[in-house]
Amino acid sequence: MNAKPSFAVIALTFLLFASACSKSGIGKYHPDEPTTTVDSTPLLSLSSNWKKATALMNNFPTGIQLYLSKAPVNGKATVAYCLVFDPKADIELKPVLASANKKVTDFYNEESGTKYACINGGFFGTNASYSLSMYNGQIDAINIKSLSRPYNGINTTYYPTRGAFGINQNNQADVTWIYHVGTGNGLLYSYPQPAANLLNTAPLAVPSATFPGGAGLWNVKTAIGGSPILIKNNVIRISDNEELIAVDNTSSRARSAIGYTSSNKIVILAVEGNNSNGGTGLTLAELAQMMKEIGCIEALNLDGGGSTTLTVNGQQTIKPSDGTERGVMTALIIKAL
Repeated sequence: MNAKPSFAVIALTFLLFASACSKSGIGKYHPDEPTTTVDSTPLLSLSSNWKKATALMNNFPTGIQLYLSKAPVNGKATVAYCLVFDPKADIELKPVLASANKKVTDFYNEESGTKYACINGGFFGTNASYSLSMYNGQIDAINIKSLSRPYNGINTTYYPTRGAFGINQNNQADVTWIYHVGTGNGLLYSYPQPAANLLNTAPLAVPSATFPGGAGLWNVKTAIGGSPILIKNNVIRISDNEELIAVDNTSSRARSAIGYTSSNKIVILAVEGNNSNGGTGLTLAELAQMMKEIGCIEALNLDGGGSTTLTVNGQQTIKPSDGTERGVMTALIIKAL
């Protein structure tokens, strides 16, 4: 004789099926996000505002991490991504120069090998870079050596010592003021202080091996130029006046920056701007303060505004402030050695 299944058996079977569906994500309107295994040891000591962006860290090796903060800055809506890596962990920083203006995602997609991220680099014009790009000792572009500013009603030539971030043969990072002394690419000199050029004052002499004081050859293998320096010797030191750089310094806009910590971890920061549904942007002073709070002892401003773009694992992070990506001339690729 066939026994009918009891109500208890039917109920138990239903519960087991429902439990299996729940664990697998089957039947859910929004399936579970795939679990991503990432390096659990923090490379930085960050405030609780910064959370690991694990969804973008798939296949990241030990020694590189990505963090996201949406904490307001001075009452402003803020979206910021912080990428940190150890240059001694078989991960390298590769500055690249385009022959014509190119989007950051194209820099990333066209790079061979195992790559993790790409951010915009220094300043530029139409198919021309105004900032240093140097990789494995090869200089592809130089920091601008002269520019014109009004003085006594006349356009006058000035010779600024602008900022740069570099890494030497021992993978030690540095941020300093530089000048290409001599013709062409010249010899690359660094200075403990910038040439004290200021608007509406007479231009100073062309930087040299002896001016400004304390000059020395800058022995780095890889470098990217920008402006201005934000932090020097663990002190916020925004040298926009001496570097003769105006990038909406006191306005809230998208920002990009690079720096390093006391333990020589390299920090790359991208801050969203001009997004009514996201980040408003930061001033230069707020950018410097954010880099300082992250732990940077030296830091450099990169091109910002519509140029700010950070691609991680082939995906965009912040929304470009122009609405779509802007073509740039230099970019920084973070990749495996």
